Amino acid sequence: MDVVLSGMRPTGNLHIGHLKGVLENWVNLQEKYRCFYFIADWHAITTEYDNIFSLKDYSFEIIAEWLAAGLNPEKSVLFIQSQIKEHAELHLILSMITPLAWLERVPSYKELKAQLKKDLNTYGFLGYPLLQTADIIIYKAKYVPVGEDQVPHIELAREIVRRFHYIFKREVFVEPQELINDAARVKGLDGRKMSKSYNNAIFLSDPSEVVREKILNAVTDPARVRKNDPGHPEICNVFHYHKLFSSAEEVREIETNCKKGSIGCVECKLRLFEKIEEVLGPVREKRNQLLADKDTLVDIIKEGGKKAREVASSTMEEVRKAVSVIDL
Repeated sequence: MDVVLSGMRPTGNLHIGHLKGVLENWVNLQEKYRCFYFIADWHAITTEYDNIFSLKDYSFEIIAEWLAAGLNPEKSVLFIQSQIKEHAELHLILSMITPLAWLERVPSYKELKAQLKKDLNTYGFLGYPLLQTADIIIYKAKYVPVGEDQVPHIELAREIVRRFHYIFKREVFVEPQELINDAARVKGLDGRKMSKSYNNAIFLSDPSEVVREKILNAVTDPARVRKNDPGHPEICNVFHYHKLFSSAEEVREIETNCKKGSIGCVECKLRLFEKIEEVLGPVREKRNQLLADKDTLVDIIKEGGKKAREVASSTMEEVRKAVSVIDL
């Protein structure tokens, strides 16, 4: 069975953008492929090296949210990156053969360096895509679900695999392919990108009353002043959410009534709240149950780590044979 691999950095709680944009896709993939999903805590340290103390708590919470969203540890291998030391060993070996220019040309390197406004003149940050390559190829993953912005990382991974095979004259790895996720990008409550830093996100951990308050305060059509004014749903953020959470029939009804001015923004928001709660309520409940039973979470993480380590160790045996200068 073909392998799929992906991960998340434990730098904050997950929101409905993650649920709709990533997790629903992951849940579907686990029905078709052998899936490895991991908490990328080493990746988080590349930018959060001065703020690592929350990573442990977020790691537990994110795995609980994965499970609550439908990931099944019987179908997917769920693990924490730093628990599998083979990732670091392969990263080290790949760093010996990867030209610096290859890493410096990755678009996200300069973009994030400018965006994050902190000292990122470290090899860890420059070598982020190289560690990412190690994460992928150590499991011989054929597919990596990514957005368009991550495609250059997968292209780099293929180049590194070909270079490894050429230098060491041994075919060890699979050349990974990007699996473009065409899920809709979920906007924040203010119309910008949904982000914790913008304070415009609905989190999977938000209580029902908080979700309701956030939706009631969401930005709508700025040109619509009175309830009976004709609306423009194509520019309304609340309508954007209806298209994600309401049925096609309900979306058509809301669009028609909004344009006629026969439905007010408050009513529209309250209907949206009900639809989001239908999805979010069960996820929140299961998340909280899992976090209240840390022993079960630890067991799931340990079992996932054991499965991941078996595969990673087997691959590294091949790698060591390929790069060994002396056969003992």
